[in-house]
Amino acid sequence: MRKWIGAHVSIAGGVGQAPINAQAIGATAFAMFTKNQRQWQAKPLSEGEIKIFRDNLVACGFQPAQVLPHDGYLINLGHPDPQAREKSLAAFIDEMQRCEQLGLTCLNFHPGSHLKLAPVERSLEWIAEGINRALEQTTGVVAVIENTAGQGSNLGHDFAQIAAIIDHVEDRRRVGVCLDTCHAFAAGYDLRTPETYAATMATFDQIIGFSYLKGMHLNDAKKGLNSRVDRHENLGRGLLGLEPFRLIMRDPRLEGIPLVLETIDETLWPEEIKLLAALQEGESAA
Repeated sequence: MRKWIGAHVSIAGGVGQAPINAQAIGATAFAMFTKNQRQWQAKPLSEGEIKIFRDNLVACGFQPAQVLPHDGYLINLGHPDPQAREKSLAAFIDEMQRCEQLGLTCLNFHPGSHLKLAPVERSLEWIAEGINRALEQTTGVVAVIENTAGQGSNLGHDFAQIAAIIDHVEDRRRVGVCLDTCHAFAAGYDLRTPETYAATMATFDQIIGFSYLKGMHLNDAKKGLNSRVDRHENLGRGLLGLEPFRLIMRDPRLEGIPLVLETIDETLWPEEIKLLAALQEGESAA
């Protein structure tokens, strides 16, 4: 199986534009928001919008498994304040339901933050409780936890924290993980050489397990190893360099999941998709 490569594309003009935008950059996978990512609420998806998206997905040659939608940035399932946590949960359930309506199988999300107002362990339990409640109210959509850089009080930078959330999820068939290369590096997981890449992936497999890996975000990093600073860079222009992406593209364990660019200059996405495809084939990266 060839790898599915793409980027996080715009939904300007409606969610139905996302497959068209992905096709235009030569993608075989894509990420998208299902609503404005910086607002709590949005009007429900209309039957017309849903049909346009589903039709365009087929017309552009994508399967639902090649799409990794992302939830809004305001959601914090680990919020120490009960009212704020309930507000986040309601928004998260709405996002899961939107994915269900669009026929998509995953929703990628940042686990949350304890805001230095609650013990880490308790906040992780709240995140899992939120996942459980969202799964009860939806069907067929997997909640995909993204690892973080660990900036501020953000949770999920340590693979053990993600494993702890999964341990408290009741239906583990509907929980997964998205591994972001920039976030992993910033959190202290080195990927820059064959040896450190192998060690990081072995740690991931031991603590979480590859069976839970549902997608990856492919980003170079502006800041250094264990910096805890989340700053993406275009491929080969940051401190990771191209070697991690060559290793990813030749890793057979990473087939059949969306590999999604979130690099900062989107005008380079067509070139970066071609570059990743070339790395997969063992061709020159030049």
